[in-house]
Amino acid sequence: MIETAPVVAPPSVAGDRPVVGSYDTYEQAREAVAFLAGNDVAAHRVGIVGENLRLKDDVLGRMTAPRAAGVGAALGAWFGLPSSLPVLLAAGPWAALLAGVVFGALLGAVFGLTAYWTARGRGDLPAGRSLVAARYDVVADVAVADDARNLLIGYGRRTG
Repeated sequence: MIETAPVVAPPSVAGDRPVVGSYDTYEQAREAVAFLAGNDVAAHRVGIVGENLRLKDDVLGRMTAPRAAGVGAALGAWFGLPSSLPVLLAAGPWAALLAGVVFGALLGAVFGLTAYWTARGRGDLPAGRSLVAARYDVVADVAVADDARNLLIGYGRRTG
């Protein structure tokens, strides 16, 4: 028989879920939830809430024409490799595989340069975006909140 988690009303309908622990990083909050789940607190009754969210951009460098061509060539070669693999398996010459990779790289470089030139300065600072919170609260359903809080306190896994 397959067990499924009971349907739990969202917090906006069921009322607020009490905070059982606060953490500086998401990884710490996940470890706390994993600890609770490993100590017989039903995982579907626990959640993580990020407070004071902000968008963080880590600029990876300036995009230049050679870099755009290089990235495009690498992506094109990666696409050309599996595209030419059936030819290698059917016909046999390794030159077919090499030709597919080289043709993919050339085509990718052309597309990379075209994308760079059409952006005209709007996309010349590639960045890695992430959503971060100032604090991560572990919350639990009212029925298990006291047990979860006591477990985290008892084993030194609770901050805040």
